[in-house]
Amino acid sequence: MKKSFKHISWLLLLLIPLLIVAGCGKSASKNTTVKVGIMGSDEKIWKPIQKKLAKENITIKLTTFTDYNQPNSALSNHEIDMNSFQHTYFLDAWNKAHKSNLVGIANTYLAPLRLYSKKITKVSQIKKGDQITIPNDATNEGRALHLLESAGLIKVDPKVTLPTPKNITQNKLNLKITPLDAAQTPRSLSDATAAVINNEFAAGAKLDAKKALFQEKVNKASKPYINILAVNKSDKNKAVFKKIIKAYQTESTKKEIQKAYDGLSIPAWNLKLK
Repeated sequence: MKKSFKHISWLLLLLIPLLIVAGCGKSASKNTTVKVGIMGSDEKIWKPIQKKLAKENITIKLTTFTDYNQPNSALSNHEIDMNSFQHTYFLDAWNKAHKSNLVGIANTYLAPLRLYSKKITKVSQIKKGDQITIPNDATNEGRALHLLESAGLIKVDPKVTLPTPKNITQNKLNLKITPLDAAQTPRSLSDATAAVINNEFAAGAKLDAKKALFQEKVNKASKPYINILAVNKSDKNKAVFKKIIKAYQTESTKKEIQKAYDGLSIPAWNLKLK
């Protein structure tokens, strides 16, 4: 009986280190949750990424926002860990206005602005005194005015990078250019002749981008308008974010972006602009 007890004791002594190692292994594979803020139209893009990262014990929880005023506030307040909705110009303007410290850590896609209408089919049909609505946030407002200039409708001060309606130097048709919250621009089409609308809101309103009156040019000047993944600066080197970037910037995500936006948004992590 004593021999049997001694035998069991020796077995326990041998097993304890193994149990400790097993416990450490379990701890190392602990699930990490990352809260990501997106606009609703991007959900189709993120769903496959969620599944991919789940295999690496990373849970992506998506928080959907309906306008541009919320995602950076939520990120600054640590209500979410990352957001994916804005371009570099927007982020820079937000940091300056709110004294925040958010940074971009990876490119996602480029979403050219477009001029839409439910009343006309060509830019040449825009007549004197017509109303055109544009996004009212500082960066997309300036971007929209540059689009209208490219369409030959107005001219803006070339010395101003991000113009406002006050910087319009020529408006031969005396167009009524009305800034609105970006989320409201699709609704304005029932009253306005045309509206400059961001892709996510155009997609949400089921507007056919192929029927847009005019599209923003894609060239070197587009670089600051490439959408990014943004985080708090203090968190930018987290290992889990590197895994998210790797999972996002793949050929399969390119296909999801093209599918979600009918090929009208351009994957931009290896995009060469001329």
